[in-house]
Amino acid sequence: MLETFNKPQVSVGAPEAAAHAEGPLARKIEEQTAKLPSDLWLWAAGLSMAASLVLQVSRKKSESQFVGQWAAPLLLIGVYNKLVKVAGSDRLHP
Repeated sequence: MLETFNKPQVSVGAPEAAAHAEGPLARKIEEQTAKLPSDLWLWAAGLSMAASLVLQVSRKKSESQFVGQWAAPLLLIGVYNKLVKVAGSDRLHP
């Protein structure tokens, strides 16, 4: 059981990272989104759900559904943003 905790962590080498390198557009987008705090996307998703609830109570069903559907994409952008910050493609391009 202890052997599993004592195994050295294997870092991704430059050849493998180069094989999966991002293009210039993705790098530019990652540079900009990395400047934003990760919890911004969580708050934005929460606000969209709250706004959807307010619209639903106001009997504006169509608008409520439209705004409520923003939550999932905002959370996905937040996950992508976090992945880029933690293990992004900037290994090759500091």
